[in-house]
Amino acid sequence: MDREIKEVFQQFEAAGEYTGSTPIDSGHINATYLISTDLGASYVLQKINHAVFKRPADVVSNKITVSKHLQRKLDENPGSAITKRVLNFCRSREGDYLYQDAGGNYWNLMDFIENSRVYLKTPDRGIALEAGRAFGSFLALTEDLDPAAIKETLPRFHSMSLRFEQFDEAVAKAPDDRLQRAQQIIECANRLRPEMHVLEASVAEGRIPLRVTHNDTKISNALFSEDGIALCVIDLDTVMRGVVHYDFGDAVRTICSSADEDEPDESKIDFSLEYFEAFVRGFIGDSGINLNEAEIEGLPISAKVMTFIVGLRFLTDYLNNDIYFDTRYDDHNLVRARSQFRRVELIEENLDAMKEIVGRVVSEKERGMGSRV
Repeated sequence: MDREIKEVFQQFEAAGEYTGSTPIDSGHINATYLISTDLGASYVLQKINHAVFKRPADVVSNKITVSKHLQRKLDENPGSAITKRVLNFCRSREGDYLYQDAGGNYWNLMDFIENSRVYLKTPDRGIALEAGRAFGSFLALTEDLDPAAIKETLPRFHSMSLRFEQFDEAVAKAPDDRLQRAQQIIECANRLRPEMHVLEASVAEGRIPLRVTHNDTKISNALFSEDGIALCVIDLDTVMRGVVHYDFGDAVRTICSSADEDEPDESKIDFSLEYFEAFVRGFIGDSGINLNEAEIEGLPISAKVMTFIVGLRFLTDYLNNDIYFDTRYDDHNLVRARSQFRRVELIEENLDAMKEIVGRVVSEKERGMGSRV
């Protein structure tokens, strides 16, 4: 494998000679490696999973379009809420940003941002605030980027209708043993089915505008300095047209819980209103994002909807015998699904408080008050 990684790296225009690689294990889909060189420069090499992303060239095209737009906007607005750092992609020796090897695999390379770190869990409210600034700023800086310039790489990625269609098909074809082990959570998914279409209905009615969205805003996709300042948003594979609630809701899912995504002990799964308030202050109060009334109204429930859709996808993959997400043991996807559905319950229990927090932060912003940590 190391020889393969070296050969691929050498196909890109990068400084220095390859000295080694380390896998970066933070995602379920693509394979990512940290590359070191003899000159000290480091790079991030990614192999795109083309079984999931059917058009890898479109994925990379979106990355380049967004990163160049962000760089231009930050040059124009040096006072942005996030530090002036943007992902920089390297060209291949053939002049493109995408390289296809002899085995048909697709790769792209970017500079590693030195003196930076990611968090798999939120350590304190300061990081929750900074994460809000990072994800909110990403949306604010791309507000004037025409969504039509972004290609749809995962059709209907956050479509609740599509996810329930896939779920229903999986239930109909699932092995009896998996159906039996998942029966309780299947019933829970069906019970919540009517409510979970609320965002989709608002989009269909034209109440919520489409914009460029990240679509995978887990805490590990925000990059921070060593002293906890948000640097930039990373992992642009899923950048597509969407609505603000996709990014807000998915971020809340991971930022406001201290439990692992696959925590098997549901008693250890929590939901932090303290972190939620800090995140909202960064996202709404400090990022420069502009939201209409319908967008603001839908923020709290979006946390429930986006957490549910992730749980439904894990459940569907479990019923399909684990064909999409990487798993480490037989019931891994079922454990993941149960963990997400427990989060849905906790969000529901805290929904009134979440609405109050959003309303208060919006009111303070309108009065010109800044965030308070």
